[in-house]
Amino acid sequence: MNRVYLSMLVVLLGGSLILVARSGPENEQIIIAKSFVTLEADSGNVSAVLVKKGVITDLGSVSELKAKYPSADIDNRFVDAVMVPGFIDPHVHMILGALIYSRPFLPPWDMQTPNGVVKGLLSKDAFMSRLRQIESQQQDDSPLIVYGYHNLIHGEIDRDDLDTISATRSIFVWHYSVHDFYLNSAAINSVGVKASWAEKMQGVGLDERGRLTGRLYEEASKSLFTKLAFELFTPSNVAEGFDGYEGMLARAGVTSVAELGYGLFGKRLEDLYYWLEYTKDDPYHLYLVPEFREFNQRYDDAVAEIISLSEAKFERGVPKVLPQVKFFVDGAFYSQTMRLSSPGYLSGQSVGLNGEWATQPNLLFDQMKPYWDGGLDLRIHSNGDSAQVETLRVMKALSDHARQPGQRFIVEHAALLNEPSLEKIRDLGGGVSAASHYVHYMGYEYQSVIGEKVKNLTPMASVSRHNIPGSLHSDAPLAPAFPLQAAAVHLSRSTKEGGVSTPSETLTRLEALRSITINAAWALGLENEIGSIKVGKRANFTILKENPLETDASRWADIPVVGVILDGNASLSQGE
Repeated sequence: MNRVYLSMLVVLLGGSLILVARSGPENEQIIIAKSFVTLEADSGNVSAVLVKKGVITDLGSVSELKAKYPSADIDNRFVDAVMVPGFIDPHVHMILGALIYSRPFLPPWDMQTPNGVVKGLLSKDAFMSRLRQIESQQQDDSPLIVYGYHNLIHGEIDRDDLDTISATRSIFVWHYSVHDFYLNSAAINSVGVKASWAEKMQGVGLDERGRLTGRLYEEASKSLFTKLAFELFTPSNVAEGFDGYEGMLARAGVTSVAELGYGLFGKRLEDLYYWLEYTKDDPYHLYLVPEFREFNQRYDDAVAEIISLSEAKFERGVPKVLPQVKFFVDGAFYSQTMRLSSPGYLSGQSVGLNGEWATQPNLLFDQMKPYWDGGLDLRIHSNGDSAQVETLRVMKALSDHARQPGQRFIVEHAALLNEPSLEKIRDLGGGVSAASHYVHYMGYEYQSVIGEKVKNLTPMASVSRHNIPGSLHSDAPLAPAFPLQAAAVHLSRSTKEGGVSTPSETLTRLEALRSITINAAWALGLENEIGSIKVGKRANFTILKENPLETDASRWADIPVVGVILDGNASLSQGE
């Protein structure tokens, strides 16, 4: 249906849109493959599964199932392929990704985008030259918003640098972390930034004379989104970016993703775009995890609202709200605002500092308590080693206070985890959902930025050794939602320079596969529905040309993805 017509229909129906769910085929079908990697210890050798209405109802050998179910339809299109549990990315940002994927990219390293790989710019000169070229090609006088700058690769930039590109056009440079913006003088004036902002909010960059540097980060950067709404949130921008995002998910064999920040840009706006862009024909399930601040401000009883939304019937093509809530403890890994213990940052744009609190530690318990008491799982953005101390202090207090059966918390991103933190997460029954790409992109540079703490950078083997459910996520658009690529990094702990970061933290192939399937399902609270191949679970499979458990770790990122089966329906990747 045409998007314009559909949006008119939404208005005419009073702002609500009913989408008809598509379940799996009505008839029983036997899906045949070379093998199924079930991740269930007692399943034996499986070469066929029986599916009815999108659910696995039996599994075994081809001959066994054909004999037991002679009237079942046979799907033998994938007899030469290997089926694994459908890949899950438990932490992405769909709307943010849609915005960024519609921007010009100036990345610090080669980066996969919907339009192919954009080559990395490895110096300040290269970055400024490319920015100048983009600005000169823009025909009108509208603001220029670009994404991908990283200070450790491109060097420091400020308003004066950006003024050399244009003194009249507003230029907004979006840091790779997405937590920082850098503005030229025209942009500063156009959005009304004042040095006095620093007196009332965190994240306003000032030089030694008290003059604005053009950098806005953390709290201050959020104010820009409302001021840039007419530039960023146009239907064409979101549609272009969303379509590109979905194309990448399809190529990567992703069957389920979780938006970790539902409402970050305003719940009403996001709902409209989800209605328009996510449909029953998309070959993945979309789950939403509400963002604490938006729901806390919007609703008198945010806990009851989240619970009510999460109890809605699951429908294909309708985002499913999970009974979870997202909190932020500290700042960002890439922009050096995650909160560190002494001596803090040794170099970079936060040198001499300890980073930023997104939420002051003395407020965490009171903010989290109503949601925890309501039985919701907590997904906690907690990056630095100092942030882990405060996060786990509060989780210990909450767990001592009350805990419902099966209730859990997950440390998100988890840039730094030392042994005491790992032991506390284990003892408290928590989980870790780690950003998959920190090691590869920053394992080398951060040796000089955080010193010896780099040995604690996303230590996934230690997570596994402590029997903590550990999953890997892309945080897309910060990295592409390519689970095999994410897992490959932690099979080798490779850095982009060709080195190895803390080789003792490499995962086994089984651990790596679990981190993008069953452990990722655990982070979503859905381990009884998805994440492994078992009777009673949804028939969600990723179809591969090779068995990852039998493929050399160095080749995981290159294993061809044939497509996916979602609720029993096959969808092939482009070119298959």
